[in-house]
Amino acid sequence: MKAICRDCLTTAAEPFRRCPSCASPRVISHVELDRLTIAHMDCDAFYASVEKRDRPELRDLPVIVGGGKRGVVSTCCYIARQYGVRSAMPMFKALKACPDAVVIKPDFAKYKEASRHILGTLARLTPLIQPLSLDEAWVDLSGTERLNGGPAAFQLARAQRQIEQETGLTVSIGLAPNKFLAKIASDLDKPRGFSVIGAQEAQSFLSARPVQILPGVGAQMAKQLQSAGLSTVGDLARADVKDLARRFGEYGLRLSQLSRGQDARAVDPESERKGMSAETTFNDDMAGLAQLEDELWPLCDKLAAKARRDGAAARVVVLKLKTADFRLITRRRTLPVPTQTARTLFNEGRTLLAREADGRVAYRLIGIGMAELVDAADARGDLFGGDDGRALKTETAVDALREKFGKAAVTTGRALKR
Repeated sequence: MKAICRDCLTTAAEPFRRCPSCASPRVISHVELDRLTIAHMDCDAFYASVEKRDRPELRDLPVIVGGGKRGVVSTCCYIARQYGVRSAMPMFKALKACPDAVVIKPDFAKYKEASRHILGTLARLTPLIQPLSLDEAWVDLSGTERLNGGPAAFQLARAQRQIEQETGLTVSIGLAPNKFLAKIASDLDKPRGFSVIGAQEAQSFLSARPVQILPGVGAQMAKQLQSAGLSTVGDLARADVKDLARRFGEYGLRLSQLSRGQDARAVDPESERKGMSAETTFNDDMAGLAQLEDELWPLCDKLAAKARRDGAAARVVVLKLKTADFRLITRRRTLPVPTQTARTLFNEGRTLLAREADGRVAYRLIGIGMAELVDAADARGDLFGGDDGRALKTETAVDALREKFGKAAVTTGRALKR
């Protein structure tokens, strides 16, 4: 099978541009189509799409899902993106770019239900599913051809159509020989896309693209690479591996592998990470901001150390408070780049806390959480940028000292928040 129609699922042994059965142009054609088994599924503007599905009057309007004027954009529809609105953008900037946007507060219960339906469709094909968040997952369909009636590409095209019919939501799919390339492919033809990157074309496909296409290469890492004369992925592929390792350590070795389209990571269902948190309940209720901050810091220190041990980084910081009358309050803040430092957890948590702790309400519990976790290896370039990068180096050194001499050997105090 070298071609498949995504509308009627007609297949052919040779590539075709339009479906011979239904004349649809929505065709997938590739010489490796029947051999590739690793896929990345990404829901299209997920939160905003759920809202538009449930409120048809919003269909042709720009929609932003996020907090108030001081909050950030959780996601936005493709109409809003045409105005320059992006995820994690401060809300005041988003509304300045798109003043007519309809802003909707997130309804995570609704999004989780939609996610369960979508991921459940994939789970009927294979147990090898590794969710990254509510709206995206890697899938390994190796060895499922006989069980599910066709190669991975056919199964995915059928599932993509089924998801749209049953949920009213669209997904984009990338099919490739490994996780890295599959994730890139899923972003090539959004929304409602299905793109393929084969093993034979991987290095040539990547060569002319900017280094920012690689996972973990954010603005700071890109500057470091460009100052070393490495502006494209092809530059990295041609660079001496030993020199990359000398300049960038272990991440330099990974960059070299990625630049050649190589990624040995398996799709691992056990590595699903929904989040992690730390909390404490007080002996006596507290109302003062300074007191609550004193309780918050050690929780951030503990949680960040666990994240570094687990190789996780968070895109979202979550503050949890419970009032004296047991009312639960949670506040979230999306970060411009992932973090695994106590410094950032505390600074963001303290900002959220200051809005709640005005002295008029007493609290019996405080907690700090990390959500929308990513592999630190994939975010490594971003993790080394700016003040957070310096804090990461310090905190990593403290981890090593505590590992060697015991947890009480180093007391960092509150100095890391500055």
